[in-house]
Amino acid sequence: MKMTFIGGGNMAQAIIGGLVQKGFAASDITVVELIAEQRTRLAQQLGVRAVASAAEAAPYGDIVIMAVKPQQMREAAEAVAPQLKGELVLTIAAGIRLADLSRWLGGHTQLVRCMPNTPALVSAGITGAYAAPAVSNAQRDAADRVLSAVGKVIWVSEEQKLDPVTAVSGSGPAYVFYFIEALEKAGIELGLSAEQSRTLAIETFVGSAKLVAGSPDSPGTLREKVTSKGGTTEAALASMNTEGVNQAIVRAIHAANRRAGELADQLGKD
Repeated sequence: MKMTFIGGGNMAQAIIGGLVQKGFAASDITVVELIAEQRTRLAQQLGVRAVASAAEAAPYGDIVIMAVKPQQMREAAEAVAPQLKGELVLTIAAGIRLADLSRWLGGHTQLVRCMPNTPALVSAGITGAYAAPAVSNAQRDAADRVLSAVGKVIWVSEEQKLDPVTAVSGSGPAYVFYFIEALEKAGIELGLSAEQSRTLAIETFVGSAKLVAGSPDSPGTLREKVTSKGGTTEAALASMNTEGVNQAIVRAIHAANRRAGELADQLGKD
């Protein structure tokens, strides 16, 4: 399967690295990257063909992965459009609706929109994806293979559901980092060293995530199992409930969901 990446930033590099690790041939991958130093680095470190323009990259192969920043998407899409034929176009840019991308691509309809998250940089990501009606089953399977190179993939049946995907998992790593910061701070205030607090906070998150991922129990059930009556965990959770932490988190996700829609409206303007 041959493919072309438009943009050679961190997420593109993560996906390419994951693909190569899974046995895809680096020689089948072309990257369009404007920065000369970055092109040299991509070619040397990943073994891909790196070029300066979309015209140089054509023919694109089976899949075109639009991996530029949302603000650069229109210009990049318009550069790609003249050479497009029947390729599948996959966009990993946040907030770009397929109707707008299709318009910028001259009416191209074989499109997949997806929302990866930053743990993809360590092959532990989760990506939400939506395939437009014109995408064939074979093309969707090909897109799944590409996205699976850096983590798990879930497919949604409606494009608008990618806004809540963005709110929950796209922005989600920042929420986790926020909570880890709070655990670190509390540990330091209670007399632990910064290094000890950081290690305890991180490993608690890593271990708890592994536990819930491998358990048939719900997160709520697992929480109840470690909350002894009259114990330390109960005291902490009672404090959180008094402060309305759970409700505040839910409200925050709703705010992120609303903002995802607002950004898509802004980015889609001509």
